[in-house]
Amino acid sequence: MKREALERARSVYQIESECIREMAEYFDEEAYGRAVELLKNAPRIGATGCGHSGILCRHFAHLMCCIERPAKFISPAEAVHGGTGFLQRGDVCLFASRGGKTGELLPILEICRRKGVRVIAVTEDADSPLAKGADVVLRQHVNRETDRYNCQGTTSSTALAVIFHVLQTMLIEETDFQNERFALIHPGGAVGERLNS
Repeated sequence: MKREALERARSVYQIESECIREMAEYFDEEAYGRAVELLKNAPRIGATGCGHSGILCRHFAHLMCCIERPAKFISPAEAVHGGTGFLQRGDVCLFASRGGKTGELLPILEICRRKGVRVIAVTEDADSPLAKGADVVLRQHVNRETDRYNCQGTTSSTALAVIFHVLQTMLIEETDFQNERFALIHPGGAVGERLNS
């Protein structure tokens, strides 16, 4: 094993833990409150993003389903070929794009605006096209990616996951979601055994 690889491995823990600590400074109580209110009242929730952001949006949709908020990942490729038919007036679509300029997402944003779908944007750039077209903007913060080139979607993925975890945690409180409901929809695995024993 190269010494550089081991040194870089140790730095991952420092970089990502520092990012999470710094993110607390970006917590906007009003913005999160508005986002949670939209999610709480939405009949359906969509989530969309590209690359690592898209993968994390799948995670977000699953987190919502786990607390009985009907949600689905909308592939940017499928969205402009009929996939946005899932979303109706009064629904919410969450967009994740660190730079807020992802070309594949902007046509979906326009569709949502025309259909009366409320938009939550998660991005670092509050002046980006995505942020300017959103009803609520949640600021993402990334100190740096963990690789030597500061290019791979590592720390940024962790930061996005934390934002989604905050939203789910708040929604559990706002909706008074009961663990008995989770036991009903999660009978599988070790968690299901514990909840239903």
